[in-house]
Amino acid sequence: MTFVDEVKNAVTPRAALLVLGVLALQLLFIASYVGALHKPDPTDVPFAVVAPQQVSGQLVSRLEELPGGPLDPRPARDAAEAREQIMNRDIDGALIVDPRGTTDTVLVASGGGTVLADSLTKIMEKVDATQRRTVRTVDVAPASPDDFDGLSSFYLVVGWCVGGYLCASILAISAGTRPADRQRALIRTATMALYSIAGGIGGAVIIGPVLGALPGSLWGLWGLGALVVFAVGMITLALEALTGVIGIGLAVLLIVIAGNPSAGGAFPLPMLPDFWRAIGPALPPGAGTWAARSIAYFKGNALTGPLLVLSAWAVVGTALTLLLSMRHSPDPTTGPPATTPAATDLRPGGSTAA
Repeated sequence: MTFVDEVKNAVTPRAALLVLGVLALQLLFIASYVGALHKPDPTDVPFAVVAPQQVSGQLVSRLEELPGGPLDPRPARDAAEAREQIMNRDIDGALIVDPRGTTDTVLVASGGGTVLADSLTKIMEKVDATQRRTVRTVDVAPASPDDFDGLSSFYLVVGWCVGGYLCASILAISAGTRPADRQRALIRTATMALYSIAGGIGGAVIIGPVLGALPGSLWGLWGLGALVVFAVGMITLALEALTGVIGIGLAVLLIVIAGNPSAGGAFPLPMLPDFWRAIGPALPPGAGTWAARSIAYFKGNALTGPLLVLSAWAVVGTALTLLLSMRHSPDPTTGPPATTPAATDLRPGGSTAA
């Protein structure tokens, strides 16, 4: 065979398409991560202002007109209301103006992201400096000293997501990418559920009692972890049932390339560009990261939205996996399809090998 013939024999059209698909994923990975994280700037950060009535409106207007639009300010009645809104995760910070002195207070929550908390402090220092005033910072939901930059929640959720799609991929290709019939799909779903329970408690124990990186309820994190793993695993199984081995690449596209940079981990959502800020809360990494931080630092507040998102992914993934498996299930009235002989034994009295 000539060299060209060898190449044609080795590189099939299917292999070439898969390689091109991998190249596309690689370029999308670079574009997504660099696009989301190369220039973090706070934009429209929900921010409360507590000030005397006669100056509150003017201060809110001045903050709205800051270059680049970093804040989305709104008045609050008093410091207690501002604190409550931060703990409910309705806002990310607040300015408390002292009408009797020259030192104001900035309320932040580093548990929701240290980088954002520091940015809010710097913004208010510059604003107050123009009025010959100073600020002091009060952290109402401080990140753990062992949780550098508040990243532990994000890495925990990334680990759960990786486990979910890797387990689903192994379940799908263990039989040589054989399409799942109804019985096999049920077995894979049950296995995924058991794996999710183990993965959830394992991650919660490591991040909490073992490393002490996150405070909060161990049981809450366990439940969250099991839901994240199961949601990612089942949507991966559904994509594989729909498109075959290509589904693994689609899962990587959805969870890793689109989900991780938009999760608000390295930089909280208000510091991401519009596209990533919009998709982040709707994807498992973003919903999981928000929920983990709420459990760890915000007394379990603001969990309904992200739990509904994760539950929707889990339900859709499970339903699609089971429905698509019916395409490959034998008809109960005709039995399994007949097997076509693959080879014939030519020995005397030879038999057929299936």
